[in-house]
Amino acid sequence: MTLIELAALFTQQKTWLVTSTQLSKDALHIYFGLTLFVAVRLVWRRRGGWLAAWFAVLVMACGGEWLDITMEGNRSALQPDAAHWHDIWNTMFWPTVLLIVGQWLQPRPRPAADASGEDAECRLEQA
Repeated sequence: MTLIELAALFTQQKTWLVTSTQLSKDALHIYFGLTLFVAVRLVWRRRGGWLAAWFAVLVMACGGEWLDITMEGNRSALQPDAAHWHDIWNTMFWPTVLLIVGQWLQPRPRPAADASGEDAECRLEQA
């Protein structure tokens, strides 16, 4: 499958989604960004999962826009750069917010208890 065929298929699927869901393209960018972010974060729960999820959305957003530009170039109907940046912004806004806020939502690892039992005594005093 050539790049042009892939871009045409991508555009066809996007058009089908817009017509079947009756959502705007902007809304679809937001939904796809959030869905991918949450899916990657649920799969990657280890350290660095928030950043991995954010990068996955960034790659998807840039890849989608690259396919859009490829298809527009093939039809000689290039949109202005601002339209493409708008799509990337729409896709990345909420994943970026979740990346920033998620750092505070992540529980901090507790330090290992020492052998003397002082940690147990501290927890008992705090209770």
